[in-house]
Amino acid sequence: MKTNFTIGIAQLNPIIGDLPGNAQKILELAQKAAFKNVRLLLTPELSICGYPPRDLLLNPSFVEAMDTTLQKLAQDLPPNLTVLVGTVVKNSQAHIHGGKTLFNSMALLQAGQIKQYFHKRLLPTYDVFDEKRYFEPGLQANYFTLDDIKIGVTICEDLWNDDDFWGKRSYAMNPIADLANIGVDLIVNLSASPYTVGKQQVREAMLKHSAVNFDQPIIYTNQVGGNDDLIFDGRSFALNRGGEIVSRAKGFETDLVVIEFDKKQQDLQLNSVTTPAESEDEEIWQALVLGVGDYASKCRFSQVVLGLSGGVDSALVAAIATAALGKENVFGVLMPSPYSSQHSITDALKLGDNLGIKTQILPIGELMQGFDNTLVELFAGTEFGIAEENIQSRIRGTLLMAIANKFGHLLLSTGNKSEMAVGYCTLYGDMNGGLAVIADVPKTRVYSLCHWLNSHSNREIIPQNILTKPPSAELKPGQVDQDSLPAYEVLDDILQRLIQNHQSAADIVAAGHDSAIVNRVIQMVSRAEFKRRQAPPGLKITDRAFGTGWRMPIASKIG
Repeated sequence: MKTNFTIGIAQLNPIIGDLPGNAQKILELAQKAAFKNVRLLLTPELSICGYPPRDLLLNPSFVEAMDTTLQKLAQDLPPNLTVLVGTVVKNSQAHIHGGKTLFNSMALLQAGQIKQYFHKRLLPTYDVFDEKRYFEPGLQANYFTLDDIKIGVTICEDLWNDDDFWGKRSYAMNPIADLANIGVDLIVNLSASPYTVGKQQVREAMLKHSAVNFDQPIIYTNQVGGNDDLIFDGRSFALNRGGEIVSRAKGFETDLVVIEFDKKQQDLQLNSVTTPAESEDEEIWQALVLGVGDYASKCRFSQVVLGLSGGVDSALVAAIATAALGKENVFGVLMPSPYSSQHSITDALKLGDNLGIKTQILPIGELMQGFDNTLVELFAGTEFGIAEENIQSRIRGTLLMAIANKFGHLLLSTGNKSEMAVGYCTLYGDMNGGLAVIADVPKTRVYSLCHWLNSHSNREIIPQNILTKPPSAELKPGQVDQDSLPAYEVLDDILQRLIQNHQSAADIVAAGHDSAIVNRVIQMVSRAEFKRRQAPPGLKITDRAFGTGWRMPIASKIG
């Protein structure tokens, strides 16, 4: 009798809605797994349609097509391989007992057929999640038996309710405890868990606690890839009964991992364990490069354009885009005004040379004069101010959009999270674009990432002058950001406490910040909501991003 049972993790990068394409990706990894004598192959949550499908699920024909695709996949799979595939299942009792019409499920594909379905039990509604909009929760503990091994099945959120680990319970039930009570030999989890900084450490600590507490080996399978504003980091892993990580898949790329379950020892055996990123900066860099590359390719863009101001934000975005798409596919446009310093031009050109990307200079002085001439009568008797400053930004935004339209490029906007938070950005100007690459990256982290990149590359990518000069929008003579904003070290700490930690003004002042500055920042954040609502999607890297998980009113009064 064979003592080892071989399990494969298919860490997939699906395209949402591409049912045939996603099925083909599953099939290709299944064939590779079968060649390695894998008996059971695990795929991520909703792997047949990609996660999150959102309101595509409201289309009955899409749901029906998913079932048809799944049945064909079952027939195409290698005959000796059993595969768990993420899909949706109609709730046949919805018209009788009420509730949602769909379940978020895993299908057990075996011997050419769909043998069994397992329904997700815990449905998250926080942050970017809104699963109760579509799904009915499953009520039964999920397990099946294969080669005399009883395997418990959980789907993503089903793992995240151990009150002993969290110190609280968010749902009435704990699916892991239920499976342990049933006496399964192994628990598998099929996830589509979005990336945020530091989340992998939490996942591994949480599952280590569950493995030890319930004396259960656990395999965690995660989706990888960028889907709109969300980035999925992969990094699937497995733990033995002692809570030791015996295998970890690659981060931010597709992978196939094979793990051995020893029937005699009733435990998982040590396998390949990929080394995690050395720092948060490296992890964030990998996430943003994946996010840009996938957003462009999945939206059918091959080339991108962005404005190069000579500042640190556009420099970082250009570097990310070059790493994601290749230097030949990145176009940087310099648009100096009469207020632009010479070093802004030379710094931007040096950056372009360092990256090897194409650059073009389009001076905007004459365009500014044309606007001034048109508005001179209407603006007579008023002082030069924000309206005139913003015309410069809007001229640049218009030129960039014209280039994007003319050549079919994706326009990348370059604003950071600090600016987005307080509204230090211009609608229909620097906010123009199809993707806001660093909209969830605070200004202080922008500098940190640039320093990491130069150090990691063993050569200067971001010119040193960009990293040392005072940041400025250069919309009027001698302007620097700190004319309008607190120092970024101060601003970012206030924003972290306010946005991420949900601290009150009193709490933030008690932490050592000036009360007048705190109250002003809170007002700026509230008043900038109308701008954020009109911003392009921004790649999410924190637990509190200005994206699908941010649900603030525009018309409001805070403080």
